[in-house]
Amino acid sequence: MTKEETKKEIAKKSNVLKGVVVSDKMDKTIVVAVSRFIKHPKYGKFYSQTKKYKAHDAENKYKTGDKVEIIETRPISKDKKFKVLK
Repeated sequence: MTKEETKKEIAKKSNVLKGVVVSDKMDKTIVVAVSRFIKHPKYGKFYSQTKKYKAHDAENKYKTGDKVEIIETRPISKDKKFKVLK
């Protein structure tokens, strides 16, 4: 099984989100802003909504501005429920 097939298997089982790192000041933790485009149910206008997630980065290798994929996992701490996939 190749790396790509493994990622596809993981993606089927849990929630994978793409976003941009907005903070890397904590040890082994990054904050990722995930934006999504939503259509208003009544008026039909599309608008952008952004949510921030804390993700586990064991090697501290991702810096502010990097594009990352995060995957949902078991709770690591009070706020961290994601880890960096790539």
